Amino acid sequence: MNHNHPFVVYFFNSTIIDDILMKNLALLLLLAAVFVSGCTNTGAFLSCNQTVVNLNEGNYMMAATNVTGTSEAAYVFGISYSSGPMANTIAIARVDGTGMLYADAMQNLWENYTSEHGTTDNRLALANIRYDTDIINLFFYTKISLTVRADIIEFD
Repeated sequence: MNHNHPFVVYFFNSTIIDDILMKNLALLLLLAAVFVSGCTNTGAFLSCNQTVVNLNEGNYMMAATNVTGTSEAAYVFGISYSSGPMANTIAIARVDGTGMLYADAMQNLWENYTSEHGTTDNRLALANIRYDTDIINLFFYTKISLTVRADIIEFD
């Protein structure tokens, strides 16, 4: 083998090989840091308790129907998905919203109710609660929007 040939010298030059190994190592460390760091959001409004309300007495009225509350969160370099009443996001960083989708949506629902119907001293309860999610997934950006919809019952 002729070591004076320029191709052979270039190919076996240890500094070139060291540079390639260092770049691969740096890339591997960067990917590991991205994988380990970042943010994730998972949420579900799953009630583990049940309140039995007897609606056969005349001590209630339907105060409002189809009241909605919405919340949103946006992330970079991630993915969002929804499965039943759960919405999940795995991403590098949140760029919009609080990440507390269910709490924010419920707060927004009550704000929407009071802005339309005013406040009351009577007790209120939610019935027929439904959840909808709208998700945009791009490679570099993901946005999730959660809407809570419910009927509101007012007790005397």
